[in-house]
Amino acid sequence: MLQRHQSGLERSQQFIEKAEALREDHPEMGCRKMALILKQPGSGRDKTEALLLVAGFRVIYPPNYTKTTHSVRLHRFGNLIEGLEIKGINKVVQTDITYLWVKDRFYYLVFIIDIYSRVIIGYHASCGLKAKANIKALRVMIALRGKQNMKGLIHHSDRGSQYNCTEYLGVLKEHGIKVSMCNEAWENAYSERINRTIKDEYLRHRDIDCLETLRKEMDRAVKLYNQKRPHWSLPGQMAPATFEDYVNKLSKMKKPKMMIYKTVELLSTK
Repeated sequence: MLQRHQSGLERSQQFIEKAEALREDHPEMGCRKMALILKQPGSGRDKTEALLLVAGFRVIYPPNYTKTTHSVRLHRFGNLIEGLEIKGINKVVQTDITYLWVKDRFYYLVFIIDIYSRVIIGYHASCGLKAKANIKALRVMIALRGKQNMKGLIHHSDRGSQYNCTEYLGVLKEHGIKVSMCNEAWENAYSERINRTIKDEYLRHRDIDCLETLRKEMDRAVKLYNQKRPHWSLPGQMAPATFEDYVNKLSKMKKPKMMIYKTVELLSTK
């Protein structure tokens, strides 16, 4: 009996150590996602999640108050993606700007995601809200995905001045990318969720004191998000890069369908 008790204590300690190591990389990963990674044979996700909650790994998320979008009044472009059905990557991307308070100032972060796979495919950090930061993130996306895959791609954003400026629109036009914009703020839900995830679950837990260290930690956070973090909206709760590798091996007929709505939804696996 004593030996079994000691063995149980050791297993519990090992479990806690693994959970702490996982939380070190993903500071605000919820217990349910952690349970997907940490569950042991014979122990289901729900039981593992309960153990994590009892052990004090519950996360409380902070509110977001700062506005980063300066919308232009002219509706130059409509929303092309609401209700659209897609089957594969490089069909629709979404982008947004968020902020991070570091010491005594704000820095601004731009992310671009492939809506289908949820992979972050472009990002940049800067000291201000000028469009050149958005253009840098856009050029990262183009280089990563390849110019040959840009024609016909839909680029969706809010109506911020950065996305309406001549230089930014010129890059989109140069590559044959279609422009789609929100009519209302909630029509940019996919990228806004990415903003919260990277900023609140990763960056605000790191020791960041300047733009250089912010960019290094962004690299780390994006890699962890893309390659390691389970995603509820993807089949099997795969990490975005894992899902993208999986779906790229499927024939067009077998790729899961995705219907785009104003708010984030689940991929259909039918």
